[in-house]
Amino acid sequence: MGSSVTPSPAPSADFLAVFRSHADAGGAMAFADFMRLALYDPQVGYYRRALRRVGYGGGTDFFTASTSGPVFGELVVAACTALLRGRDPRDVTFVEIGAEPGEPATAGAGGGVLNGVAHPFGAARTVRVGEPLALSGPCVIFSNELFDAQPFRRFVFRREGWRELGVTLREGGLQSIEMPRPPAALPAGTLPPAAPEGYVIDAPLAAAALLEQIAAQPWTGLFVACDYGKSWPELSEACPTGTARAYHRHTQSNDLLARPGEQDLTCHVCWDWLAAVLDRHGFADTRVDSQETFWVRHAAAFIAQTSAAEATRFSRKKLSLLQLLHPAHLGQKFQVLHAWRDA
Repeated sequence: MGSSVTPSPAPSADFLAVFRSHADAGGAMAFADFMRLALYDPQVGYYRRALRRVGYGGGTDFFTASTSGPVFGELVVAACTALLRGRDPRDVTFVEIGAEPGEPATAGAGGGVLNGVAHPFGAARTVRVGEPLALSGPCVIFSNELFDAQPFRRFVFRREGWRELGVTLREGGLQSIEMPRPPAALPAGTLPPAAPEGYVIDAPLAAAALLEQIAAQPWTGLFVACDYGKSWPELSEACPTGTARAYHRHTQSNDLLARPGEQDLTCHVCWDWLAAVLDRHGFADTRVDSQETFWVRHAAAFIAQTSAAEATRFSRKKLSLLQLLHPAHLGQKFQVLHAWRDA
């Protein structure tokens, strides 16, 4: 089945049972299928387990902008209200897709970006993993680090062409392999015709498919997605080892097969692919800004008011605002894709 690497630490017995039940006759599966089990399987999936993933406390694995507390939600409200093009926010439903379960944002552990935040919207709701989207009418559709957590396919270039990477079980451990069969059908232009030997592309196709589901529903208004990603030229020409990584207890790792169901798996989204989905579904003014640019451009009044109010002290709110805006922190590490669709 091709080359392999040193086995990762043995997964749990529960995960092994689920893996075996989904593997092919040779005991293998494509990496995207492994990731779908590791993150979203109802029995053993990382995002289906009742645990606290986000925050700075013990047992957490990573932090996001929402970890900054309610100031992140206040920025979201200010920017989205400014982008409503004169539409009365009382006529709009704010929908957050992919909100973390658990404690509210005011406790710094996710649970919905508007929890504990005053907002002008007529209604607000969250859509969590496994819940139907059911989007209609005037909306603000918002997500924070939703698309980077969707299963992605991994490919490596060999002299004979692109090979899909997969996972198999050997000697009680999981190993990365090159699948023996050619990659399943891919959308045109997914992979370049050639690349340097051994070049790896982590292709976030499921992220684009999820956005297709969101954009195809009968709603109008504003789409805003905070995430981290790259352009297609960057992914296909400037990332020779791919962009996939794992997070466990605030430590980044390249061991994607360790602790399945107990660690986060992620890769950079392809902004070009997501923007193309929005364009196909009638969105206009589609653009990607750095998080710093987006907040400064669309929430300037809130930033100025908060900075003035906190000018004489170094409060937690001021620190959170600096973390969200400063280019050395989250300001440049994250980007915001936003677009508008009329009726």
